[in-house]
Amino acid sequence: MNTPIDIDGSQGEGGGQILRSALTLSVLSGRRLRMRNIRARRAKPGLMRQHLTCVKAAAQISAAEVDGAQVGATEIDFRPQAIVPGDHTFSIGTAGSMMLVMQTVLPVLLGADKASVLRLEGGTHNTQAPSADFIEHCFLPAITRLGAQVRMTVERLGFYPAGGGRVVVEITPAPLRRVLLDARGAPLALSAHALVAGIPMHVAQRELTTVAERFGLRPQDLSARDHGSRMGPGNALSLIARFPGITEVVTALGERRVRAEDVAAGACDEMARYLDSGAVVGEHLADQLLLPMLVAGGGEFNTGVPSLHLTTNAQVIEAFGMARVEISRIDAKAHHVSVLLT
Repeated sequence: MNTPIDIDGSQGEGGGQILRSALTLSVLSGRRLRMRNIRARRAKPGLMRQHLTCVKAAAQISAAEVDGAQVGATEIDFRPQAIVPGDHTFSIGTAGSMMLVMQTVLPVLLGADKASVLRLEGGTHNTQAPSADFIEHCFLPAITRLGAQVRMTVERLGFYPAGGGRVVVEITPAPLRRVLLDARGAPLALSAHALVAGIPMHVAQRELTTVAERFGLRPQDLSARDHGSRMGPGNALSLIARFPGITEVVTALGERRVRAEDVAAGACDEMARYLDSGAVVGEHLADQLLLPMLVAGGGEFNTGVPSLHLTTNAQVIEAFGMARVEISRIDAKAHHVSVLLT
């Protein structure tokens, strides 16, 4: 068997991203992964349900043998065998993020020898995770630029703590190519969408009013939808900025005892920072693009000040020796990122 890769989960941001990226890279490279100190920098270290589902999903698509796959575990030994595309179902069993499970296995299945369908159950809108709106309008269009053919259908929303969301992801392998994302282009549109489930509709309306006043949006730029109490309780507001070269999405989730106007103001502030920065790839998309670009044979993009998630993901990729990630400063607000195969 190949020499194992040893990954310390306490490095960098010290969270679940290190685990997910290491699993993906282990399957892509076919190398055994030994990981310790999983999520060491979190209040509750070790595997939570959604992280355990990521381990099981990676194992299922690679016929892997795994030791330590249990809730609370801080070490795993993961031994992938062969990539297994096809029809896969992964259920978290809680409101944990389905989007993170999808992103763990997607880079592998993009390069498989036949199509796959993922049926996922859990949360669609979670704190500290990309929302379904972000995946649909930002992440998937970005990897489509690489040549990826992925279609996602949200069959049912899932909010914390109820969960119960359902998503189907169809992946058709296709030749991928290197891309350079270094220009947004002239703005095309800025819009806002608010959804509620088991929450009064006036919450969504107040959020949209706040956004409209902040950015001078017209009624046709705003939309709201009530998904009914069966999918709630939950509330999400998404701001979508479209450019010829990229689409950026900011999602804010409603919280108990937080005014709708304050939820919207926070989202507006984050979008304003992106628009003012001149960055092409936003903070959250930046670290999520590294693995798809590796599968595509490399790529480049301009982003803002590198986040700890970006630099940590770069370190994990380089530990596997499959690529190096160069991050260079353009000016005080912008950086250039290159994924270069080794």
